[in-house]
Amino acid sequence: MTLLNLNHFSYNKFMETLNTYIDHTLLKPTATMEQIKTLCEEAMQHNFKSVCIAPFYVEYAKSLLKDSQVLVCTVVGFPLGANCSAIKATETKLAIAQGADEIDMVINIAALKQKDFTFVENDIKAVVAQALHKTVKVILETCLLTEKEIMYACEASAKAGATFVKTSTGFSTAGATLAHVELMKNSIPGHMMVKASGGIKTKHDAIAMIKAGAHRLGTSNGVAIMGNEQDSTKL
Repeated sequence: MTLLNLNHFSYNKFMETLNTYIDHTLLKPTATMEQIKTLCEEAMQHNFKSVCIAPFYVEYAKSLLKDSQVLVCTVVGFPLGANCSAIKATETKLAIAQGADEIDMVINIAALKQKDFTFVENDIKAVVAQALHKTVKVILETCLLTEKEIMYACEASAKAGATFVKTSTGFSTAGATLAHVELMKNSIPGHMMVKASGGIKTKHDAIAMIKAGAHRLGTSNGVAIMGNEQDSTKL
């Protein structure tokens, strides 16, 4: 997806495409089938880019969305990233077989902090290999990392063939920040993209993240964002 030219920011033009940035997300452990159905219906109504759901619901969501353009995104190694690489690869293989279009995997945070960058890269490669050329987003959990660690994680993700780097799971101590989105955008090659997630609640939040460099937004507040009318002069 081509990011809008925000140097010549047009609020009205932007609002015509805001929905296409949103991964409509429900990853709560208590999420029910009825809630997933509602999530998918909302995603189709607003033509969001994807629904982001737990692996348990991939087949169900795929069946609900089969006649739409909304993608099915699921998570791997979630939310801690500490699973063995073989487990992450197996999770990915099964998710793709069940109909997942995109994989959001959590990086091995401990290995990154121990500067075992070869392991980190190979861990991501194991998922990319099983994703069969589908989109892989690497969740860095930036709230737990230093700036240098974020840069190393971006480098490893690029070398491993990932499509995106993503800020957060939404299950740790904090979500996306503008500074981290900007840092990630500046730490990846031009063909890669950034997903901001965690704490994006309003239209103002969404626009700020995109202006900072995000190409995708992970949020459970997609419907509210689309309906949240704000004064464009403040954005």
